[in-house]
Amino acid sequence: MKIYFASDFHLGMPNLKESHQREKLIVKWLDEIRTDCTELYLMGDLFDFWFEYNAVAPKGYVRLLGKIAEYTDAGIPVHIFTGNHDMWMFDYLEEELGVTIHRENQIREYNGKAFYLGHGDGIGPGDYGYKCIKAVFANKVCQWLFARIHPNLAFTLANFWSGQSRTDTRALKFVGEENEYQIIFAKEQLKKSHYDYFIFGHRHIPNDIALADSSRYINLGDWIINNTYAVFDGETMQLKKYE
Repeated sequence: MKIYFASDFHLGMPNLKESHQREKLIVKWLDEIRTDCTELYLMGDLFDFWFEYNAVAPKGYVRLLGKIAEYTDAGIPVHIFTGNHDMWMFDYLEEELGVTIHRENQIREYNGKAFYLGHGDGIGPGDYGYKCIKAVFANKVCQWLFARIHPNLAFTLANFWSGQSRTDTRALKFVGEENEYQIIFAKEQLKKSHYDYFIFGHRHIPNDIALADSSRYINLGDWIINNTYAVFDGETMQLKKYE
């Protein structure tokens, strides 16, 4: 058993050339782990922006999508979590690639170990402005209205918003266990039930931190700067860097 976890590819940014380089690196990694991968979790923000119209899906990303199809065609389950940049995944990837889309946090058990899984956005205390915006973006009526906009204009607006969301460099600094909202959230969950691993993305800061009750918080980092991922071999969990 080897279960792999990765997050925050942000394909599409900052430009086509750099996105292609990053996509080729990710596909190379997926090629190398396929020999022993029994299940694959991609934990959100695979794309810097994604929105599906009824008959139109974003162009590009063919290398990654083709590699995911190879996994599912070979019988390897692939789970994709929606992130704050690609929450508008509907049914295209499920129907075309055979993946499972998760829009909420998930609890899993493997070999007696309990996993709490999610992209990691909008949890914990504070950040009410973002939580309000996320609720608007997740609203079915708002999604229907956005779909009425021509894709050329819609993607221009969305890519501008996506770029604005990365301008605050404070988001890329670890602010200590007592202030990191994902860790605060994990510790609150441990008061209700035991989990061996909390695995999140979103923060772009790779971390493996011991919590109470033999529990660990793992942030998967990103593939913009860190090229980090996690792997569970049935006994132990490791956070690794792909060189």
